[in-house]
Amino acid sequence: MQMFVNFPNWISPQVVPFLPIRWYAVMYLFAFATAYLLFRYQCNRGAVKSMSVDDTLTLFCYGVGFLLLGARLFSTLFYEGSWYYWTHPWRIFWPFMNGRFVGLPGMSYHGGAVGGVLGVVLFCRKYKYNFFDVADHLLAGIPLGYTFGRLGNFINGELWGRVTTSGIGMVFPDAPRFSTNIQWVRDIADKVGMPYSAGSYVNLPRHPSQLYEMLFEGILLWLVIWFVVKPIAEKRKEKNGPGIITGAYFMGYGLVRFVIEYFREPDSQLGFIIALGKEKEPTALFKSLFNISMGQILCFLMIVGGLAVIIFALKSKPILPEKKGKGKKNGHK
Repeated sequence: MQMFVNFPNWISPQVVPFLPIRWYAVMYLFAFATAYLLFRYQCNRGAVKSMSVDDTLTLFCYGVGFLLLGARLFSTLFYEGSWYYWTHPWRIFWPFMNGRFVGLPGMSYHGGAVGGVLGVVLFCRKYKYNFFDVADHLLAGIPLGYTFGRLGNFINGELWGRVTTSGIGMVFPDAPRFSTNIQWVRDIADKVGMPYSAGSYVNLPRHPSQLYEMLFEGILLWLVIWFVVKPIAEKRKEKNGPGIITGAYFMGYGLVRFVIEYFREPDSQLGFIIALGKEKEPTALFKSLFNISMGQILCFLMIVGGLAVIIFALKSKPILPEKKGKGKKNGHK
């Protein structure tokens, strides 16, 4: 009996077969549009001192621009696993490979988060907005937009999970194959009902971790922040300064992603950064809670940082309303 699902063969990473436009790039546009609309929804109801449309567009230019910059830099300089991009920095943003247009494959969420925060900080300093006030209302909608990014990963058939014998295991076409000369490979193939011949290589089913992230880091995290954390922060805005939503986002994302990393295979070029479990190989299998990936280390830092932001917000004073006629005008020239 077959106990796994094959990756849908009707899904193609390209929007149009003869054009170099991929669904992953389109999903980025959906993500940014969702975040923008949710931010404007709040601004139209008096949030962020009723920020104008002009200022909002400028904010997103800063945030998205630095987000993409940070995501690409982290991916190439820290996740690539070699010194290639350190010695060939001009290749980081070069979209061609062997004379073929390939775009910019490889984006790091954590690098994007660092870049996005920097972009928002620079915007707030230039246009005189409170950073945490802007970040709270921006991050309240970010998880829902993030949902589209992970859907794009799934469509690309990338960032697959670890090997599993559960009924929801999925065979991804581009995932590495394993030799049936290895005992554990044969055991799993037998258990899930996957046929093989002696000495052959098999593509074992894996957790669809992209969909786990889409659900938990995207939809559920957004629901918690929008309908639970946000109302609490609104009630406390007369007692405390902004930042509660910002801290909750980083804590929530870090915690959920830390757990999901146990279902997602670590980057093969990095493996486990901290390997304290008795068994460290293969990385495609879950062996120990004490084998920690790069993503989990960065998520732990996010949890600590988010907690620090919440403590700061609870100890800070609320933003005083501007006196009529004394405040800055919305928009800029």
